[in-house]
Amino acid sequence: MREVTVRYPNGVVALDRISLDIEAGEMVSVVGLSGSGKSSLIRTINALVPVTSGELEVGGHRIDGARGRELRAVRGQIGMIFQGFNLAKRTTVLNNVLVGRLSHAPWWRTMLGAYTAADRRLAFEALDRVEILPKAYQRAADLSGGQAQRVAIARALTQEPRLVLADEPVASLDPPTAHAVMGDLRRINQDLGITVLTNLHLLDLARRYGTRLIGLRAGRIVYDGDAASADDAVFEEIYGRSIGAQDVLEK
Repeated sequence: MREVTVRYPNGVVALDRISLDIEAGEMVSVVGLSGSGKSSLIRTINALVPVTSGELEVGGHRIDGARGRELRAVRGQIGMIFQGFNLAKRTTVLNNVLVGRLSHAPWWRTMLGAYTAADRRLAFEALDRVEILPKAYQRAADLSGGQAQRVAIARALTQEPRLVLADEPVASLDPPTAHAVMGDLRRINQDLGITVLTNLHLLDLARRYGTRLIGLRAGRIVYDGDAASADDAVFEEIYGRSIGAQDVLEK
């Protein structure tokens, strides 16, 4: 990112001249209060939110101004994990994971659900990696929250991405499940070398699972450094207030 600004139609500036380099293979935690710009940051990287000004490059490809086939090709290298899972509840876990092959298959094959044997192998491998392979033929509607998020991670992995973006992936999960999901993301980063960028509002998770911490406040970067060494004083600087029980998973 070079001097990236994002201004919404209502005049709100979500990102204010952000300049940022993230290296391949990093595990980055992004923290900040609601409205700080952290969700806009992730969605801008995936071109879900357009850049108002500045330059954005992902994997050697310019995102600002990209359209059509070029944009689809770049998005095919970026896995996205949402807080709300975004699964098709009436179909199977396997079919949800195969959606990750959309950017790699002709449109007619996708419409017919005619996935190749190689596509299915990737899907099964992804499900096994997040330890949910036995649920492959179960309806997504019957999953728990933690299981649904693991399916969402498997779907992202099936894209064979170079970068995974996770927007508040554990916000609705209980503590043990939140740790399990964050552990999955860390293993993906460490075992596969995939760059992972995660938005978190729970500071202890940001410290424990990220190797780099980026703090946002009012659309600007106010901290960028080692995650493990970031103490409460750092978070208070980012948040502009004292840290309370609501800011950590376990106190």
